[in-house]
Amino acid sequence: MADTPPKRTRSPRVSPRVSKTAPQTTAAETPPSPPPSPAKAAPRSAAPKAAAAKAAPAKPAAAAKTAPPKAAPKTAAPRGKVVRAAPIAPPVPGAPHLKAHKNDSREPLAPVPVAGATAEKAKAVPTAVKKPAKAAAAPAVAAKAPRRKAAPPPPTVVMPPMVMPSAAVSTVAAPEAPKPPPFTPAAKAEAAPKPATKDAPAKEGSKDGPKDGEVRLPDPVEMTLAMNRIAEQAQRLVADFVARQAQTPADGTAAADPMSIAAPFGAASFSSLPANLSSLDPFNLGGAFMEMTARLMADPNRLFEAQLGLWQDYMALWQRTAQRLLGEEAEPVISPAKEDKRFRDKSWDESAVFDFIKQSYLLTAKYVQTAVRGVEGLEGKTAKKLDFFTRQFVDALSPTNFPLTNPEVLRVTLETGGDNLLKGLENLLGDLERGRGQLAISMTDYSAFEVGRNIAVTPGKVVFQNDLMQLIQYAPLTETVHKTPLLIIPPWINKFYILDLKPANSLIRWLTEQGHTVFVISWVNPNEKLAAKDFEDYMADGPLAALDAIKDATGEEGVNAIGYCIGGTLLAGTLAYMAAKKDTRIKSAMYLVTLTDFTDVGELSVFIDEEQLGALESRMKSRGYLDGQSMATTFNMLRSNDLIWSFVVNNYLLGKDPFPFDLLYWNSDSTRMPPAMHSFYLRNMYQKNLLVRPGGITLKGVPIDLRTIKTPTFMLSTREDHIAPWKSTYAATQLYGGPVKFVLAASGHIAGVVNPPAANKYSHFLNDALPASPDDWLAGTTQVPGSWWPVYADWLKQYAGPQVPARTPGDGKLKPIEDAPGSYVKVRVVE
Repeated sequence: MADTPPKRTRSPRVSPRVSKTAPQTTAAETPPSPPPSPAKAAPRSAAPKAAAAKAAPAKPAAAAKTAPPKAAPKTAAPRGKVVRAAPIAPPVPGAPHLKAHKNDSREPLAPVPVAGATAEKAKAVPTAVKKPAKAAAAPAVAAKAPRRKAAPPPPTVVMPPMVMPSAAVSTVAAPEAPKPPPFTPAAKAEAAPKPATKDAPAKEGSKDGPKDGEVRLPDPVEMTLAMNRIAEQAQRLVADFVARQAQTPADGTAAADPMSIAAPFGAASFSSLPANLSSLDPFNLGGAFMEMTARLMADPNRLFEAQLGLWQDYMALWQRTAQRLLGEEAEPVISPAKEDKRFRDKSWDESAVFDFIKQSYLLTAKYVQTAVRGVEGLEGKTAKKLDFFTRQFVDALSPTNFPLTNPEVLRVTLETGGDNLLKGLENLLGDLERGRGQLAISMTDYSAFEVGRNIAVTPGKVVFQNDLMQLIQYAPLTETVHKTPLLIIPPWINKFYILDLKPANSLIRWLTEQGHTVFVISWVNPNEKLAAKDFEDYMADGPLAALDAIKDATGEEGVNAIGYCIGGTLLAGTLAYMAAKKDTRIKSAMYLVTLTDFTDVGELSVFIDEEQLGALESRMKSRGYLDGQSMATTFNMLRSNDLIWSFVVNNYLLGKDPFPFDLLYWNSDSTRMPPAMHSFYLRNMYQKNLLVRPGGITLKGVPIDLRTIKTPTFMLSTREDHIAPWKSTYAATQLYGGPVKFVLAASGHIAGVVNPPAANKYSHFLNDALPASPDDWLAGTTQVPGSWWPVYADWLKQYAGPQVPARTPGDGKLKPIEDAPGSYVKVRVVE
């Protein structure tokens, strides 16, 4: 405090004889005193001064206590001058912190208050800029040799001006700081950049920006301004978001859900939480991990061996990191998988520090997952659940997901002055608002696409509709068409336009160009009014109703059918029902990545147990439908690094806008599920696997058996499918009673299907034999480059009938209702 004189370290009651050696203090206790002025240097001998002290009359003790020393001038000392102070003791021998300190600032040493000066006098002395602790010893050196003439104040050392780009010298307007431009690095690394001026501003957007792996610090003032602005903007955004979420929401929004992120700020309270707290763990992960821990501790030798292996790996990593720091080459202890895109930035390899972080994470992740998989005695489904959610945990803790351990995020943060973090916060709150309190991660630029404008644009008309679907008939693209129409049954868990994204990759358009009259079912996006619709309703109001409508539109009773994913499962059930009814209107069936035998469904099995199904059914019952976001999150978790964490880093840490991508737009356009239908499907197919059992499922009062299906069958599966594993889909080749052709395509559940011939991507595998084992089938295959579409077109010709004049929608008994793609497909769960 400026008004409080510095404290003495000893009692002020000292005799004048002792006063010439002031008490020794440290820099932390007392501000440094300046050296004596040259004009009033210390006397050469202390004897005369001692004699004068004896002759002086003694003053009362009280007066000595209160009387201030000789006052300094009340006016401030001139700049660069030093106020006279009483001599102080020489530095204590062996105290290096009291050595003289060179003044490296731009200005000379400023005078400081002298011990014993009054507050008023201290105010008259200009306040010095705070210096390091060593500066306190500077005046002490002058007092060490009293016989020597005092040296003048040290010369002023002027620092060179800080090199700053034009963005750093911009002024800040009050009361609110404007958004500073992003930090722009110097144009060339080998030449020192010149400071920006009005006449020659710094160049922006130079080609010679920071190289990969190189971090250049921005101006600290700019960084401070940016961080302050981030804090202020973040506070405003959060306050605005909370205010919106606290408003009374409509039914079904997140704020009405007690488990929503907005619940603490809205009408929902802890009293609305479920009475059964076990519902807070619908996956039953607590019990599964407790069982795993108990079995792991029961075999300490195995655990010790795993820990010892981890320790040895870390020792090897430390040694090789030390070699790299010394400039030597060192092979990595562990490397990420080829398909792992998280560590693509060059800094992960070029920087020894980040390479150590990367390898230590990979080693720890390997250790954790290996330890979980090595636990013996666990039930199969429990082991899969533990392995799946352990991977989710490990993926979430990747160093790429945190700004301080991601070199790319650090580099962008420094280059932009933190603008990426502010933009990332805006993106995060925007996604929370878009998901009505739930985090709906943006995967693409949604404003770049519109159904019916630049996706799902193949011309056609809606010619029939009911509560569950609209039937679209596409306009012919050839003068003649095959006599037998083609009906496509897409999954109701997704929207049909995955097969009609754009003209270049549209299977619907390509089949139309091959001379087929194509019909497509467009399922409704259901709400609570359709809660009672079950699986057999989807059969009756879906493919069976479409067969009747196609007959009215074209006059043809027979069709060739394509079922995609769960739509293929419905097609198989419908064919079994029609076989029992002696209905032969479907001439051929084509199954795209379709499961009928659910013995092994891959990682989806971790979501199908009694605890989770019970929690799911309770949630669907309360709302009247299954929210589409829940289903989308489930599928995204199967590829969390690609479909979750990559967007977290891109959108929230790097502050980038997602890239416009039609496939990801479709992936985010989720649909709801009616409770009755969804429960029937999950319990009878996934949980009990009743579809493959003769008479296991009854539809409209008819027990069905897939073995009674005599319809010619074409099956297409994909090698890297994580939703419908190809070996599981292959099991259906041993079920159907008619001729079967099985084709395996490269890539996954979507990319392997949407593979136009013009793209010349992804090969496929052919084998006319159908052994019982999928591995035996694969061993006898021939790999063919390019798309499988022409293979299906050639196979379909034998069931498509002769050529007839092209049919235009509306020519038959059914009149167009609206243009394709119709209104049902445009209903979105998340806007």
